[in-house]
Amino acid sequence: MQIDPNTDAAMLSAVRRASRTPWMPLLSALLELAGGKAELVRHSERSWASVTFSGTRHTVVLAFAGPVPVAAGEQFIDALPEHEFTIPRQLVADAAVLRVDHSMLPEPRMEVEVQLLLLDEA
Repeated sequence: MQIDPNTDAAMLSAVRRASRTPWMPLLSALLELAGGKAELVRHSERSWASVTFSGTRHTVVLAFAGPVPVAAGEQFIDALPEHEFTIPRQLVADAAVLRVDHSMLPEPRMEVEVQLLLLDEA
């Protein structure tokens, strides 16, 4: 089997770019805030900048399945806007709940979509 050096270089470059962005520490912090009761459904990230600041905007969808996780999800919703995140080299400037979907059958389930604005610290 031959390995294409161009493909390997592209993959390595993608891994390096991903390791420089704060998405993993952010995801870890969100899952911790959810009491370990959430599952990641989706994450997207896009660059953000103003005249004086730059950073990233993250949209995350978490699922809480079952009575205990749904209760943890309700606590997560209450705590998110005022939570003080500690993410290296980042300041969480805004954290908001965009959408909450509940279903009861076959078991209680809640999906929560949140958006966070992270600013790069100088």
